[in-house]
Amino acid sequence: MLTGKTALVTGSTSGIGLAIARKLASKGAKVMLNGMGDAAEIEKLRAEMAAEFGVEVAFNSADLTKVEGIEALIADTTQKLGDLDILVNNAGIQHVSPIEDFPVDKWNMIIALNLSAAFHTTRLSFKGMKDRGWGRIINIASAHALVASPFKAAYVAAKHGIAGLTKTIALEGAEHGVTCNAICPGYVLTPLVEKQIPDTAKARGLTEEQVIKDVLLAAQPSKKFVETDDIAELVVFLSSDAAKAITGALQSIDGGWTAA
Repeated sequence: MLTGKTALVTGSTSGIGLAIARKLASKGAKVMLNGMGDAAEIEKLRAEMAAEFGVEVAFNSADLTKVEGIEALIADTTQKLGDLDILVNNAGIQHVSPIEDFPVDKWNMIIALNLSAAFHTTRLSFKGMKDRGWGRIINIASAHALVASPFKAAYVAAKHGIAGLTKTIALEGAEHGVTCNAICPGYVLTPLVEKQIPDTAKARGLTEEQVIKDVLLAAQPSKKFVETDDIAELVVFLSSDAAKAITGALQSIDGGWTAA
């Protein structure tokens, strides 16, 4: 389905990003992994993925909060795997705090990684996609690109920014065979979500069990966490020719959270 295509998935050494990378590889795409973690474990993951799916899989540990790191990542992807066809901007972090206490360094970090990094990866790959007449840019946003929650000022601001960036890229790529869409998941039980549970409990004066039941899953009428594989399947569809007319869309996958 995607045989011969080159894909870059940021933040793909665990969680949603890893599920997306594996699904793209299973459809024949060459994949550049990016993220943090133990070097030996990541190399094992990379080698196993390449062997399992019979495709080229590479890894680059670029720090996406730095422009020079992003530039090196795009150059490395092209050098090792060929022209970039599918860009999935997935990397992100979270911090939960009342706005009057929100650390400035956390604000700057979240905006840099969750929003600015997607601009820079797109900026560096967009012309090539336009010149070749085909490209897929998929931004992993959040239900928080559509609605807000308290104590998440930077994350909500960044994800709303991703929504606007997605629409702008879509308009600029529409006549050139380049689509850009955002996927807006509800809560997925990933390391990112697990790490924010204690902070949310502290900010709201709740137990961690109450945060899961009364804060996280309370927002989703399904009362279930979204699964990473559900998101990965949607990425594959949006990367396919069947989705060539879908662009500038904010695709909710949130158990009904934003239906109201």
